[in-house]
Amino acid sequence: MTALDRPARAEGPAHPPVRIPFPVVDEVARHCLQEEEPETVHIEVHLPGCLDRDRLRGAFGEALRRHPRILMREAPGAWYRRRYEWELTAEPDTEVVTFPPAGRCALRDARTRALTTAPPLSLSPPIRLEVVEGAGPAEGSEATDAVGVPPGRSEGPRPPRPTGTVLFLTINHTALDGPACLRVLATAAEIYGGRDNSPAAPPVRTPDAPQDPGDTPSNWSPPARVAPGTPEPSPGNGMLVTELPLPHRPKGSPYTVNDQLMVTTALTIAHWNREHGAAPRPLRITMPVDDRPRDATMPIGNGTRLVEVPFAVEELAAHGPEQMPALLHRTATRTRALKSLPRPQLGHGAALLTAPVTPVTWRAALTRGLRRAAAPWTSTTLLSNIGRVPYPLDFGEEAGRAYAVWFSAPARMPRGLTVTTASTAGRLHLALRWSRALLSHGDGAHLRDLFEHYLHATEVTP
Repeated sequence: MTALDRPARAEGPAHPPVRIPFPVVDEVARHCLQEEEPETVHIEVHLPGCLDRDRLRGAFGEALRRHPRILMREAPGAWYRRRYEWELTAEPDTEVVTFPPAGRCALRDARTRALTTAPPLSLSPPIRLEVVEGAGPAEGSEATDAVGVPPGRSEGPRPPRPTGTVLFLTINHTALDGPACLRVLATAAEIYGGRDNSPAAPPVRTPDAPQDPGDTPSNWSPPARVAPGTPEPSPGNGMLVTELPLPHRPKGSPYTVNDQLMVTTALTIAHWNREHGAAPRPLRITMPVDDRPRDATMPIGNGTRLVEVPFAVEELAAHGPEQMPALLHRTATRTRALKSLPRPQLGHGAALLTAPVTPVTWRAALTRGLRRAAAPWTSTTLLSNIGRVPYPLDFGEEAGRAYAVWFSAPARMPRGLTVTTASTAGRLHLALRWSRALLSHGDGAHLRDLFEHYLHATEVTP
């Protein structure tokens, strides 16, 4: 894990703030920051009722203190320093919980801010929580230029409610990831509502004997890119969120819902690329793996490691009902084998690249140059499946329990597209996020339709 949970000391002349060197993931992200495409993670939690403002501010502030590793800011330093450092603080530097004006476009505007404005690293903590009040499901279904669900569909939070509250947690991904901040939000829910928000026990699966993943495409060959659609002139990311039924999976299936989502993502992009005249190439899909506990001891920071799941051209060319069980089984074998391999979060090369032997500004220039040079070998896309949200996120009798939770991950080029999924209340919540340099909102809607089609295609009987 990259995160260290340490209590912040009181600040003052006798007790200067505790400083922690940037872990590898944080340093690489810090080197590659871009203003036009901020590295933000967005978490969107829909509640059926209303929250008391003062109680929520107090509960969230107490949750931050119970997870002190989140109360941090980037420490200033000279250009020749060997490391970036996090400086732990006893209290937030700014008001973390805000309440934007209610209105017809409040939900859309909050989503847009989550994509365009990252919380600054110079202020503790590098997150913000916006509370959109009176946001009914109909607003979540509006079409917008930046984010939302296009007209003609009834996607969005269900069942319909006349009023409700939406919590928007925006995270600077240089410092923290979605699962860690969801843990903090679950603590806040428990403090606010006085109800147990302990994580549900993970599903029990019989461990399989090690299996050979078989022939897989070489990682030394450049994978397929997502074919350009209709790029937009404005920079940044666009996003579309939608709600789908969880895919059926026969009892005793050798594959998981995550494997179904992986196959769905691969088939969706292969179909999109064929439609846009791209030459067939193997796909590689990056998959975050999180081994941290979900209880109050969960380390806070960027704690996932990345594995890349490859797909050969031939595997995606034949995907009828007869071939689907075999494709799902191969994918399950492949993902299990990859997840079981011990590997640093970003690979061995990143650890070497961030060794503090030269000034950090020199390493930053080298890292950016290598990133540009390695762009053709970057994976095709990223699929981040949170799975079943482990916490009830129950804010008590008046506010209620979350009935929809969306996440989205950054979608900078050269990938240009990320797929993030989570399940709550028996429904699948899908967020497609893309770089405007690659796709438009209409392209996102078409990709959503393709994803829904292929997700249904994975519901086969072995």
